[in-house]
Amino acid sequence: MAKKIYSLLVVLVAAILLVACGSSNTKDSSSQADAKWEKIKKTGTLKVATSGTLFPQSYHNDDNELTGYDVEIIREIAKRLDLKVDFVEMNVDGMLAAIDSGQIDVAGYSIEKDSKNAEKFLYTTTHKYSFSSMVVRQSDDSGIKTLEDLKGKKAAGASTTSYMKVAKKFGAELVIYDNVTNDVYLQDVANGRTDVILNDFYLQTMATKALPDIPVKVLEGLYYNPSEANFALKLDNTTLQAKMNEALEDMRQDGTLTKLSEQFFAGEDVSKEKDYDFEKIDVSDVE
Repeated sequence: MAKKIYSLLVVLVAAILLVACGSSNTKDSSSQADAKWEKIKKTGTLKVATSGTLFPQSYHNDDNELTGYDVEIIREIAKRLDLKVDFVEMNVDGMLAAIDSGQIDVAGYSIEKDSKNAEKFLYTTTHKYSFSSMVVRQSDDSGIKTLEDLKGKKAAGASTTSYMKVAKKFGAELVIYDNVTNDVYLQDVANGRTDVILNDFYLQTMATKALPDIPVKVLEGLYYNPSEANFALKLDNTTLQAKMNEALEDMRQDGTLTKLSEQFFAGEDVSKEKDYDFEKIDVSDVE
C-alpha cells in the first residue's frame, strides 16, 4: 500500500512540474514576443519583404513607386499601429530566410495552412481569397487541356512555390525564375521558351489584361486549388501577429480591404471568402 501511495505521489509531483514548466514556457514565449513588439515600437519601423514584381499585389507603377494591394495593406496596418514601413524587395526563398534571420519582421508571402511551411512560420488572417489557373499561348493553348497535359511541358515560376509543386507533380519540366516581372514570364510563354505559368487566377487575369500585346491568355475552365493569401512572420512573433490581425479585422469591418481590393483588382473584392468548388491537389509529397 505504501508503495502505491509513493508511486501516486511521484506521478502527481511530475504532473505539477510539467504544468509549471508549461506555464513558465508560455510566459517566456509571451515575454519574448512582447519584447520583439516593444523593439519594433521603439524603432518606429516595420521591416517588410515584398516582391516588387507581382502585379497587382506588389509592383512599381509608371512613376517607379512601389505599390499594390499587399503593399498598401501593409502601409495601412503600419499607419494604424503608428509605425513607418521599410520595404525590402526580394524573392520568396529570400523572404523566408530573412524572417528566420530576423532581417525582416513580415514577409509579403502567402503561407498555405496545409503546407510544411505552416509549421515553420506564423501567418496573419486572410486578406485575399482566390484559386489557381494557368497562362498559356493564345495560338494553341500550349497543348494543354487537362492537368495531365502538363507532363513534359516547360512550366515557369519561382522555386519552392505550391504552383511549381503542382507542375512537378504532373510531370512538367520546371524553369526557375528569380523574382522577374510579369512581362518576362509572359513573353517567354509566347515565344516558346516556356509553355505554361501556374499561378493565382486574379494575378494572371490582371497581368494578361495589362499586357494585351503579348499573345498569351488564362486557360479558361482549368481551375484548381482554392487559396488564401496572408503575411508571414517568425514563429515567436505572436504579439506582432495579434496587432496585425486586429488591424486587418478593423480594415475588413470599415471597408478598407474592399476598397483596396476594388482599386487593384478592377472592381473585384478578393477580400471576401467565396465558395470555390475546384479540385484540391495535394502536393505535400512533392519536394
